[in-house]
Amino acid sequence: MKAVLMTAAGSPEVLQIQEVPNPTVPGNTELLVRLVAAGINPIDTKLRSRGTFYPDRTPTILGCDGAGVVEAVGAGVQRFRPGDEVYFCYGGLGAHQGNYAEYTVVDERFVARKPASISFAEAAAAPLVLITAWEALYERGRLSPGERVFIHAGAGGVGHVAIQLAKLKGATVSTTVGSEAKANFVKELGADHVIFYKQTDFVQAVLDWTGGEGVDLAFDTVGGETFHKTFPAVRVYGDIVTILEPDANTVWKTARLRNLRIGLELMLTPALLGLEDSLQHHAEILEQCATWIDEGKLKIHVTHKFPLKEAAKAHQLIESGSVTGKIVLLISDE
Repeated sequence: MKAVLMTAAGSPEVLQIQEVPNPTVPGNTELLVRLVAAGINPIDTKLRSRGTFYPDRTPTILGCDGAGVVEAVGAGVQRFRPGDEVYFCYGGLGAHQGNYAEYTVVDERFVARKPASISFAEAAAAPLVLITAWEALYERGRLSPGERVFIHAGAGGVGHVAIQLAKLKGATVSTTVGSEAKANFVKELGADHVIFYKQTDFVQAVLDWTGGEGVDLAFDTVGGETFHKTFPAVRVYGDIVTILEPDANTVWKTARLRNLRIGLELMLTPALLGLEDSLQHHAEILEQCATWIDEGKLKIHVTHKFPLKEAAKAHQLIESGSVTGKIVLLISDE
């Protein structure tokens, strides 16, 4: 099969399309999936530039997100059969094969049925960001109906689904954007209050929006100084969740004074620690999101599509920053 191999840590040019052996025949509860599309995420570029979590296994195939068609099933598979369309977030961290390839093998427990109403490209763009936003808002942040939420970078991959998941929970949403086009985009997704962070002090804007109180929950998808600069925008006894590791220079004084509850969200934890129940929970999240997508309540926005052989160009684009929505690799024509 054709696959994009990461031959060493480095620049996007280390991604080379090559012929590699097909995956092994699926085991007892595994599926052989013919991949149609693979999502591109910032974690892919970080692993490519600095090395994977398993550097002794280079060369490797990156790509956590995949969507495709079941080609064969193991003897113990119960939920799927050949011809079923699926999507999932599994592999691509350096151990199990990733999805920049024509085929992969995945345990049926970690796979969800693809939403019928969207393309394979949109389905492949969805899993990692859906799971991240779901866990951050619903599980780490304990979001409740009627609460006010502040989401950084609402037009981004995680941000654009976070806005929608917050609205589905019955929350009111404020978000930051960098342009008028992105403002229009997030408004279409349901954002109630838009802040142009380049021209406006986002903390003051949030406080003005909440009558000086602050939001119930802030969701940081940017990291660095943005994390601790957000503390004053959260109400006393409120929540802030970040998907980045807090910087060593984080100033915690305001968070402590306001008794903020700090949430750290890394959706890769189950894969890195081999937590099978949690990986199965990820698939359950995707099943629920598929229902909402098919009901027209949730949309996945794909901005750019590249053929598999242009994975390096896709990485260059995502590293340029400020991409709206998601970037996808197209592996076949379906």
